[in-house]
Amino acid sequence: MYAVVEIAGQQYRVNPSEKLYVPKLDSAVDSVVKFDKVLLLADDKAVKVGSPLVTGASVAAKVLAHVQDDKVIVFKKKKRKGYRVKRGHRQQYTQIEITSIN
Repeated sequence: MYAVVEIAGQQYRVNPSEKLYVPKLDSAVDSVVKFDKVLLLADDKAVKVGSPLVTGASVAAKVLAHVQDDKVIVFKKKKRKGYRVKRGHRQQYTQIEITSIN
């Protein structure tokens, strides 16, 4: 059984007991988060495709941790002008584990 869910504007294909990283959510660690925007729901027998959402379907997930990605360096330079700028940032993610698909 799997589902296609929209989380923070991005679509993910999820299975039960799967761990994945999503853009940072405003939820505490060890809390349960429910996602209602289910676009597709499939099991062994049938596939339900929503228009645009599958009614009555939801996905529950447990928040495991808040983590940061590796640092991305942004370096800008204009030759012969003396212009050099070095900036960087670390993208923040939330690690979740899918507990159930309802």
